[in-house]
Amino acid sequence: MHVRSGPRFETAEQCGISHFLEHMLHRGVPRHPSAHAQALAFEELGSELSAATYSDHSVLAATAPEETAHAVVALLGEVCRAPLFGQIDIERRIVREEILESLNEEGDVVDPDEILVDLAFPDHGLGRPITGPLEALERFDRAMLEAAHRSHYTASGVIVSVAGAVDRERIAQEIAAAFDGLPTGEPPSAGPPPPPPRTPRFRFVKDTTSQTAVRVGFRAPGGGDPLEPATELLLRVLDDGMSARLYHRICDELGLAYNVSAAYETFSDAGLLSLASECTHERAPELLRELLEIARGLATSGPTERELEKVKRRVAWQLRAAARDPAELAAYLGYAELTGSARTPRARGEELAAVKREAVTQAAQALFTRDGLVVAAVGQLRARDQRGMEREVERF
Repeated sequence: MHVRSGPRFETAEQCGISHFLEHMLHRGVPRHPSAHAQALAFEELGSELSAATYSDHSVLAATAPEETAHAVVALLGEVCRAPLFGQIDIERRIVREEILESLNEEGDVVDPDEILVDLAFPDHGLGRPITGPLEALERFDRAMLEAAHRSHYTASGVIVSVAGAVDRERIAQEIAAAFDGLPTGEPPSAGPPPPPPRTPRFRFVKDTTSQTAVRVGFRAPGGGDPLEPATELLLRVLDDGMSARLYHRICDELGLAYNVSAAYETFSDAGLLSLASECTHERAPELLRELLEIARGLATSGPTERELEKVKRRVAWQLRAAARDPAELAAYLGYAELTGSARTPRARGEELAAVKREAVTQAAQALFTRDGLVVAAVGQLRARDQRGMEREVERF
């Protein structure tokens, strides 16, 4: 079940309410009026309720044996439609512990990924922490939860997807019955798009760790942008196996880090492509320099034909595997319906297969620009190393 929810749909004062609401959906429904009773109801059906909140949507999911799938759909509908919002103070304590995982003893944010999105989307919902700040959490009460529930969990803002050995007509009727009673209003407004980046940004946060975490981000196309498919393949040229550019250069050739990765997150009107690694404190400037050089090289020359063919084959295999896995297929179908992207894994595979090398090079040139660059570092840097990283950002 995909829901239009998250910081994108919140005011600054509400920041974190979508995430807290997602937690509270585990706290009981009329037939099972406690967190334990509700969890037990799912588990006795061979299932389990999982949930997550992202910047612009939330997901509730359950996988079940085919003989109990219909009962699980009914229970999931009840969770969505009629949460009891019991034991708010207990759940508040749990979420407080989750927020503290991102903070140091002084209360500063030390999660490098959270810092990066704040740099990439300053003063915008997409840049706010999904969990929200501690001070907002303390304000959340039943009235605020009920208001957020009425706003986000609407018939026009919720998408239910099912994949597996079920009768299509029967399950469709049971979904309609399970979710009957949701408000029919419009989903909340996403607000204006984030303003375009105008200058590179760097932030260092000191933390008592054994390594310095380095994050590099570039503003990227949103989900509906014509360059989105090419950007997806660009991501895979960077990071899709140990032969990809990032691992080959950073780990195999230089031994700068144990691991390095890349990610591409899309929203309706913007995106963020990020590179991530950790290394010893004194080598952080070198790590940043090499990451930026890899980006610069792709913007200059693009991928090789061999690289592109490899990642196209790998993504085709992965999409075929997803189409055979009920949980992955249901997740794909729901997200595609939510975002208006390629409706099936096969359609997505055909879309990516049609991308030419020139389009991937064009995507790299559009992405890897000085204005769109943001860099976050968390660890222990000497003053000269911090200045060295600042110079690398300025020189890009």
